Amino acid sequence: MSEDQKQQQLKQTLWNIANDLRGNMDADDFRDYILGFIFYKYLSRKMKGYANIILQPDGLRYDTVEAHPEAEALLEAIRFEALDKLGYFLKPSELFSELAKRGNSGGKNNFILGDLANVLTSIEQSTMGSESEDDFGNLFEDLDLTSSKLGKTEDAKNELIVKVLSHLEMIDFDLENTESDILGDAYEYLIGQFASGAGKKAGEFYTPQQVSKILAQLVTTNKTTLKSVYDPTCGSGSLLLRVAKEVKEVGSFYGQESNPTTYNLCRMNMIMHNVHYKQFDIYNEDTLVNPSPNHRDKRFEAIVANPPFSAKWTASPLFMSDDRFSAYGKLAPKSKADFAFVQHMIHQLEDTGTMACVLPHGVLFRGAAEGHIRKFLIADKNYLDAVIGLPANIFYGTSIPTCILVLKKQRANAQDILFIDASQHFEKVKTQNVLQETHINEIINTYRERTTKDKYSYVATLDEVKENDYNLNIPRYVDTFEEEEPIDLGQVSKDLKALDKDISKTDATIADFCKQLDIDTPF
Repeated sequence: MSEDQKQQQLKQTLWNIANDLRGNMDADDFRDYILGFIFYKYLSRKMKGYANIILQPDGLRYDTVEAHPEAEALLEAIRFEALDKLGYFLKPSELFSELAKRGNSGGKNNFILGDLANVLTSIEQSTMGSESEDDFGNLFEDLDLTSSKLGKTEDAKNELIVKVLSHLEMIDFDLENTESDILGDAYEYLIGQFASGAGKKAGEFYTPQQVSKILAQLVTTNKTTLKSVYDPTCGSGSLLLRVAKEVKEVGSFYGQESNPTTYNLCRMNMIMHNVHYKQFDIYNEDTLVNPSPNHRDKRFEAIVANPPFSAKWTASPLFMSDDRFSAYGKLAPKSKADFAFVQHMIHQLEDTGTMACVLPHGVLFRGAAEGHIRKFLIADKNYLDAVIGLPANIFYGTSIPTCILVLKKQRANAQDILFIDASQHFEKVKTQNVLQETHINEIINTYRERTTKDKYSYVATLDEVKENDYNLNIPRYVDTFEEEEPIDLGQVSKDLKALDKDISKTDATIADFCKQLDIDTPF
């Protein structure tokens, strides 16, 4: 079986398990459980595999260590190594396979809820005082095994959890195959599937892969490696991970997410994609109000983001002394934080870096403070490199059309701005508009070649943008008007006469039928 076939099979199997076992539970709630348990199995398999490597010279296996006369010393030695290499530690009796086996043992011994809760807590506590503490702290807090959503009685809750663990235990995660990321991609697929059914909530944690690809390819243009990538509204981390697929290597991943549940999902997603805990730094707070103290002094080579559209924020006058906003002389309005996110990202951008973010179309033309900030970015700083219009209805939970702004502090094409109108280039799939590979390639190729294409793109000089008073509304630059075919009035007259003759013939035929039937004609 090929890698692609294995991946498709694993994706479908996991999704089928999720649908078969959740019963009447809301998909959003079950998502946290199924993803959390897949992650627990992943940690267990990694722990067992790494411990077996350590024990191999002694001819021991990890699942027999706890019965060994020197168990305590062996476990402590393995724990010390595992905390550095993996970032966490699990005893053999705490492994996923052991609890799944107990759950299926029958009788009173199959009640595992309490032990499972203790194990999940133990994983988090094993990291305390170590370098990975922040990366594993409270990671399983959304897996509430006492929740009535799992069942009305303790036995009902236990039965559902045992079923989930048993089904997952039968799946081969193929972790020994270091050349592929089958499980990581399947995990990402599950997140996307849950997002597609989550309606408006989906925007809180997931950017569709089609959009992620565009953003990732924009910021990695002419790059084979990246020192760092940053997402200030990182959700489940899908954008950060997508950037890594476009280059050979990313040194470090940085992100911030305000929603605690989504923050946990992001950290799990990073680890599931084999991003070492020392390579990522994800922070749980409101980016605009409380940016990570670990990030503020850093500057990033690539920045990607899909901030919440036109979110509210404090816009406190105190921010006018904040280095992120002070140079502009204006703050984004309280009711629309779009430009506040842009200002934050520019502040964090390395001088030779590139940022690409998704925003609602209003940022292109709204006036007042937003118009002032837009003019400052173009006329005073000359940071804006490209404006790309996307189709409507490509995001989960909203049908509004959106755009991508690409900004650089040091632009190779400093005398112009590229405008791309891709709003009509999509495929309708059920109720959603979807950008296919050909649509994505056309956007990226047009950006990289920086060409004017009839009805699609236009390279505007800075003077032209100035003449438009720094209004970036795409139709001002890309003419997509389609002229209608001229109407031949003479032919129309002939057609009407011919039609009139046909009507007269039909009337005569009907009149004849009526006469034969000895009834009145209807006209």
